[in-house]
Amino acid sequence: MYQDEDPVETSEWLDALESLIEQEGVDRAKYILERLSERASRDGTELPYSITTPFRNSIPVTQEARMPGDLFMERRIRSLIRWNAMAMVLRANQRPGELGGHISSFSSAATLYDVGFNYFFHGGDEKRESDLVYFQGHSSPGIYARSYLEGRFDEDQLDTYREEVDGNGLSSYPHPWLMPDYWQFPTVSMGLGPIQAIYQAHVMKYLHSRELIDKSDRKVWCFIGDGECDEPETLGSISLAGREKLDNLIFVVNCNLQRLDGPVRGNGKIIQELEGVFRGAGWNVLKVVWGRMWDPLFEKDKDGVMQRVMDEVCDGELQNFKSNGAAYTRKHFFGKYPELAKLVESLSDEDIGKLNRGGHDPYKIYAAYHHAINNHGGRPTVILAHTIKGYGFGSAGEAQNTAHSLKKLDVEALKEFRDRFAVPLKDEELKDVPYYRPAPDSPEMVYMRKRRQELGGFYPKRRKDCQPLQIPALDIFKNVLEGSGDRKASTTMTFVRLLTALTKDKRVGKRVVPIVPDEARTFGMEGMFRQLGIYTSEGQKYVPQDRDQIMYYREDKQGQILEEGINEDGSMAAWMACATSYSTNDFPLIPFYIFYSMFGFQRVGDLAWASGDIQARGFLVGGTAGRTTLNGEGLQHQDGHSHILANTIPNCKAYDPAYGYEMAVVVHHGMKEMFEDNHNVFYYLTIENENYQQPAMPEGVEDGIIKGMYQLDSVDVDGNKDATRVQLLGSGAILNEVRAAAELLRDDFGIASDVWSVTSYNELARDGQHVERWNRYHPDDTPKKPYVTQCLESRKGPVVSSTDYIKLHSEQLRAYIPATYVTLGTDGFGRSDTREKLRSFFEVDRYHVAVSALSALAEDGEVKGDVVLEAMRKYGIDRNKSNPVHS
Repeated sequence: MYQDEDPVETSEWLDALESLIEQEGVDRAKYILERLSERASRDGTELPYSITTPFRNSIPVTQEARMPGDLFMERRIRSLIRWNAMAMVLRANQRPGELGGHISSFSSAATLYDVGFNYFFHGGDEKRESDLVYFQGHSSPGIYARSYLEGRFDEDQLDTYREEVDGNGLSSYPHPWLMPDYWQFPTVSMGLGPIQAIYQAHVMKYLHSRELIDKSDRKVWCFIGDGECDEPETLGSISLAGREKLDNLIFVVNCNLQRLDGPVRGNGKIIQELEGVFRGAGWNVLKVVWGRMWDPLFEKDKDGVMQRVMDEVCDGELQNFKSNGAAYTRKHFFGKYPELAKLVESLSDEDIGKLNRGGHDPYKIYAAYHHAINNHGGRPTVILAHTIKGYGFGSAGEAQNTAHSLKKLDVEALKEFRDRFAVPLKDEELKDVPYYRPAPDSPEMVYMRKRRQELGGFYPKRRKDCQPLQIPALDIFKNVLEGSGDRKASTTMTFVRLLTALTKDKRVGKRVVPIVPDEARTFGMEGMFRQLGIYTSEGQKYVPQDRDQIMYYREDKQGQILEEGINEDGSMAAWMACATSYSTNDFPLIPFYIFYSMFGFQRVGDLAWASGDIQARGFLVGGTAGRTTLNGEGLQHQDGHSHILANTIPNCKAYDPAYGYEMAVVVHHGMKEMFEDNHNVFYYLTIENENYQQPAMPEGVEDGIIKGMYQLDSVDVDGNKDATRVQLLGSGAILNEVRAAAELLRDDFGIASDVWSVTSYNELARDGQHVERWNRYHPDDTPKKPYVTQCLESRKGPVVSSTDYIKLHSEQLRAYIPATYVTLGTDGFGRSDTREKLRSFFEVDRYHVAVSALSALAEDGEVKGDVVLEAMRKYGIDRNKSNPVHS
């Protein structure tokens, strides 16, 4: 460490700087320091560089905005909220089942939320939409407790916390699916709240720039824990917020220094670490480390010795200071240096115990929130608030490693909690852990309601529906419905034509939002660059390299395309923000997120599940889908299971169209279902890049397309009405192999067939399961039949299904197929090669379909086994080849 060889000169420089700040302000001082740094760097001087500041509050006491309300009234209200939140969890654990719950996270964050509710979270009114708040999932009991005081919930509802099956219970965490007029965003899956909040703010600015909504002074608030910042999704997109200057975004990180099992950074300082990370990403960083009880000590710390100890101490020690009490703190913190011990010699242990952390000081929190709203400098803001996990629970769990699992308290602990927060309950009442709510006309309730009235009403709240859109008729896709004639086209190319037609429609065109990670050219969407533009908050500051081309790369502040870079999570979060705009902005959007299907549900599965919970409405489009349609790529690019993953989400409807007209019907039906009928579903479509002729739509197939299957061909043997027959099912690009197999069976073996296009195995399976359940519980009614059964029951022959997905995809239908059923699929790892070789390898090509059909007929006694052997010889199929599952 450098030794000061001339303390007098150092003092003169520091005095000069202090004088500059006093006389001309911090901005002038900052400018001078920047010039000095620039000059020193010119000669190669290596300056000490740090993007962290000392471990203390960012806002000096002299610059703190003063909180205007009644501190003592707010503390009484906050104490009641604390009590009721705790009571709700404790009572839930006294009932049979021990339903659990969390109280330590909210106890550390109560002041953070309280200040927001009292002064900042706008509930929306006739002039503006509400702020959007992503609540930390484990803090839900505290949010319910506030709503209880406000009269939004009664005691019976609090007593059904985590009892949702009967329909009236409060959900364990923020879940819009079961509380659709209350919670806006599902956030308890760690890391999903932060990334959603960033892209929510991003989409809000996007809509404002396109003059579709007025974002006004709306803010997106996101409350997260310091341990949650270890999730890649939490910090993975913060650079976007800095780059796009999302000054409508505020993160509040509850830095209680503990995660589930122990310290977040026992050997370091999580607040300092996060400060560096966020500041480096271009955020305005506000640290709220110490409460106002520390201010006199900082004022007396002329030599900086207390600051030095604060900078040296690690988080593990900070937790010990709080959990072990004031005497321990006096010895191990203030006793580290004699000068510091002298600084507090006049303080009693009780005084030291009252030295509060910033996240529990409403004055400090108010000052930080006020600064974030009014002095953000055109940047997103993060507030790093130092708190205590289990705050208020004393020896039962305050600042202890076991705090996260705290769910039960004995009577003595309840007494200690009651006394600390002055809750007006008698000793004999505590054994029942009663709720407490003052009379409606009490000063506390009057004050509470007034604060919310000034901010637009109660919060949280959610808009369930919106005004229906006028969806254009199906003939908007006329050029797709008529087919491609002799030209060959992929379903990807056809999808782009659909999307282009929609964007040109006067009724819905401006609401269509194409979203891509960084693959627009892969999907043939570059024609939209010039037509629609790619959104960027600052417009295009450069002349693009391909400016002389028709389809040049055009960025625009009013661009319609959201291209989010090589970032599937971010693109998905942007889609979620657009897919819930009907609720958050009262302005429904029709988003299409187009991605490599292998990088869809597999990579963003947690966000896809949250999309179901959040009641998203829109289209997910898996490009280059299927395990054999993508020439030359390997196993990490080839998708054989995305439809299986999509089927795990109850309100996701998945379709695998083979032809453009099928896709047009599905997209049109989906838009009507979601945006005219206000149904909470979203759609997944798979599209391929294989070129083949796109036929015109046959008459009367629309209903079958939506239900999941319809008959496409009837391949008969000339002059033989009694020919042996088989039913062939196929979807996506493999449907063409199935149609070719039907011709092989006819021409080579005299076998007739019916060919069915299965647009959705998932929808057929769900229908079958629904009918099966209905029949089980209605034995006194005429049994119903699944749609797939109705289609096949009067047809002759076994059923053979072939898809570009694993066999499980079509195996879902086995219970509803009224015949011998054979499923072909692409089980196993993908590999690089041509489509023809891949389909042969996975045994889903026309030859394997034909052989499988003959094998099924042999099993039914319709042909002899020798015919199957003949077909294998004819088509060059090696029956001793290794199973592709294990290859």
